[in-house]
Amino acid sequence: MKRNFTITGLWIIFQLVCAPLLLAQDPLRFEKEVEEITAVKPANQKDIILFTGSSTIRMWKDIQSYFPGHNILNTGFGGSQTSDLVYYIDKLIVQYSPIQIFIYEGDNDISAGKTTIEIIHASDSLVQLIRSRLGSKTDIVFITPKPSKARWHLKEKYEAYNKALVLWSKKQYGVTVADLWTPMLDKNGIVFQDIFLADGLHMNKQGYDIWGKAIAPLLK
Repeated sequence: MKRNFTITGLWIIFQLVCAPLLLAQDPLRFEKEVEEITAVKPANQKDIILFTGSSTIRMWKDIQSYFPGHNILNTGFGGSQTSDLVYYIDKLIVQYSPIQIFIYEGDNDISAGKTTIEIIHASDSLVQLIRSRLGSKTDIVFITPKPSKARWHLKEKYEAYNKALVLWSKKQYGVTVADLWTPMLDKNGIVFQDIFLADGLHMNKQGYDIWGKAIAPLLK
């Protein structure tokens, strides 16, 4: 009986220790894409406002046109999670010494089954690394994971994370949150149906128009 208990106990410990490692994805899967992104050097390297994160940012091809008068750089990489951005922080953020950083992560984290605590922990690591490399003058803006038709079944998890993200940001220096969840909902609290591509996840121009309007007042 005692032996069985010991084996069970060891199995539980193994699960607790190894589960996060088994669920983790290899950031090297993005290596080629990151190399392609960083191979193109910005024409103007002064006062860069950098947008980075997952495919919602990567697919915002005409982002500069939404913010005339600002020097916008897009280093988003499709399918990424917060831990991936932590891994590529030097290549996708630090080397450009931006004056302001807009970060869109968490969407794929939630879809992959990561908990709010896990994502906040990764976000905290990201902020600490940015501060250690760029100092305290760089503004950091986290964009809340958006609602979408494809992931509407995860609505409650998104709302819980977005709420926790705001609370966490209030304890950080120079970190704010851009609420992009609310503007994408109709008067009944349902996500707009006509702002997405056929996959129901990525946005069309109407969706990015909502984003541009919401983000413009936050630009430095």
